[in-house]
Amino acid sequence: MTKKEEKTNVMRLLDKEKIAYTAHEYDHSDGAIDGVAVAQKLGQDPAQVFKTLVTRGASGSFFVFCIPVAKELDFKKAAKSVKEKSVAMIHVAEINQITGYIRGGCSPLGMKKRFITVFDESVLGHTSVMVSAGKIGYQVEAAPKDLMRLCNATAAPLTMAE
Repeated sequence: MTKKEEKTNVMRLLDKEKIAYTAHEYDHSDGAIDGVAVAQKLGQDPAQVFKTLVTRGASGSFFVFCIPVAKELDFKKAAKSVKEKSVAMIHVAEINQITGYIRGGCSPLGMKKRFITVFDESVLGHTSVMVSAGKIGYQVEAAPKDLMRLCNATAAPLTMAE
């Protein structure tokens, strides 16, 4: 008997909204859960695997940015995209309290509250991208337009120049 596929809240949300996706599971027993390691484990192009970063703006509001795993967030571009004076990463200890997720398993979908979410503009050049399924060891792959619609996201240039 095969073990029943574990459904995360993100997968249930995608099912509820009737959004087509592919669930991917990866082994994280080695402790390597950074985005580049996850992309390698899944045999995916790091440009199509997006990490979810949670920031606090100068106003005190929270903002979510999704960028390719091998890239770095350009804080000036990120702030400009949400019309803030500045943004800074939240402390790791705050992630669960703010989003309901843990570090390494933070998804732009299904957070405790809806925050302004911006994907790096490179997302628009892909037919499918991966984001965390809300739990370490799980990713979901779907069309960028569907993911963005579900978290009411926009796209803007967000990453540091190479």
